[in-house]
Amino acid sequence: MYKMWEGIFPALTTKFKKDHSIDFSAMEKHIQFQLDAGVHGIVVMGSLGENMTLSQQEKLDVVKTTIAAANKKVPVLSCVAETSTAKACEYAEQAAKLGVDGFMVLPAIPYPSDKRETITHYRTIAKATDKPIMIYNNPVAYKVDITPEMFAEMADEPKFVAIKESSDNIRRLTDIINLTGNRYQIFCGVDDLALESLVLGASGWLAGLVCAFPRETVVLYELVKAGRIQEALPIYRWFMPLLHLDVSNKFVQNIKLVEELVGVGSERVRPPRLTLIGEERAKVEQIVKTAMASRPGLPRV
Repeated sequence: MYKMWEGIFPALTTKFKKDHSIDFSAMEKHIQFQLDAGVHGIVVMGSLGENMTLSQQEKLDVVKTTIAAANKKVPVLSCVAETSTAKACEYAEQAAKLGVDGFMVLPAIPYPSDKRETITHYRTIAKATDKPIMIYNNPVAYKVDITPEMFAEMADEPKFVAIKESSDNIRRLTDIINLTGNRYQIFCGVDDLALESLVLGASGWLAGLVCAFPRETVVLYELVKAGRIQEALPIYRWFMPLLHLDVSNKFVQNIKLVEELVGVGSERVRPPRLTLIGEERAKVEQIVKTAMASRPGLPRV
């Protein structure tokens, strides 16, 4: 039986055909690619999965496809990213019936809710499902900051089991642990802070560039967790230019282009996003070219 809340959880991209319909066959193939590399969980329809461009039925179809492809080998989480609390509850209820293992829940977007509204949003969703919940904190992108004090206040709800910490402030991880102890499993949500987060006590890494480089991501995690930091550092330093691509307004286009360049996906995105051109594209192409030319050998873990 898999362990639910630790390890490498790819935030998968949603694969599209030329007409922008979902390419479920490509998604199944990519999930198997991730499983073969040893990932510990799968997350679909997060920000990287272009959640807000999918219809309700498409979201449920992605969940069904992912659950079948994962075949109970790893837990499957669905992101909940809706514009209202009511819609979030409705989606969670429907996805739970399909057999998803848990949820990664965003604040209601795009409204920047205050403390009372944010906590009420999360508590209401928890009442709507019996599945465990990872709380996604990303004030940089969503303008809602779930502070360590708020996590402490929400600790009385047993369905809140994990945190995806994406505040871009590495100090936050220690502040949360100091205030809440081992109450939550904390996942790094910023690719280029992964090693630092794992060293400071994160139990997992909800990753983006793992979509193109899953084995490097898994080995890096395993080395850090085993205390083999000196072996992990060269891999992390090699990986860093790629990991920086996750911290950008165009991180979806960046990562999808990387997938295409290394032959494991397509760069297709749904409008209003458009594929990269010009200097932006050339920058990603050069980063990938350099990385592929210097790709390190990986130690056994």
